[in-house]
Amino acid sequence: MFYWVVKAILGPILYLVWLPRARGTRNVPRHGPAILVGNHLSFADHFFGPLPLPRKVTFLAKAEYFTGTGVKGFLSRMFFSGVGQVPIDRTGGRASEAALRTGLRVLAEGRLLGIYPEGTRAPDNRLYRGKTGVARLALESRAPVVPMAMINTFELMPSGRRLPRLRPRPEVRFGEPLDFSRYYGMAHDRVVLRAVTDEIMYAIMRLSGQEYVDRYAGDVKQDTAPGPVEAAGHPADDLTEAEEQGAERASNTSKG
Repeated sequence: MFYWVVKAILGPILYLVWLPRARGTRNVPRHGPAILVGNHLSFADHFFGPLPLPRKVTFLAKAEYFTGTGVKGFLSRMFFSGVGQVPIDRTGGRASEAALRTGLRVLAEGRLLGIYPEGTRAPDNRLYRGKTGVARLALESRAPVVPMAMINTFELMPSGRRLPRLRPRPEVRFGEPLDFSRYYGMAHDRVVLRAVTDEIMYAIMRLSGQEYVDRYAGDVKQDTAPGPVEAAGHPADDLTEAEEQGAERASNTSKG
């Protein structure tokens, strides 16, 4: 309920001030589970991506956003709950598998699940290698996978900027659902997971028109940072890394 209250308040403001555009919304199922897989350029993606959809989009966020104390902790919980976030534990090990199970539960309930396969915001306006957790989710849930491309949000609100610029106009594009039924039953095959992930990233690249870089965005950030890099504490960035670890463990177990 709070999600729709927040959207009802912010939605008209976002439309009035930024005049966002949307294409291909008909490709997003009106009912039942689906996975929205998108490029990740900016904090603004969380607002302008779901904005034109008549359905709630659920993203997975690190649990720390929901455990703070005092006024700041309360506001954090209210905000991230209001924009459709669900807390997950990112401590690794069994927690990684729990993150995957949380995503599967969201889909089993017939909801829309949002995923950023790059695992973190891109350091520039290019598209980076996807992590395979999204593929495992797609194959285990058998839910439709809808590519989503954010346009102009990097220029609008690059990482580190507190407030968005007024221009350029942001845009979101939704592609036709991808069919991975030929891989069902192969969710623990690492070669299959990589093939599915690469197909997803190719679909996003075609929608966005971005240059593709066959490296993980997190590695590029590490290489270019002047000092120690903190873990990306951004909503929905967290699931893919946890799932990648879980997929590798599952693959090793199945081979043994």
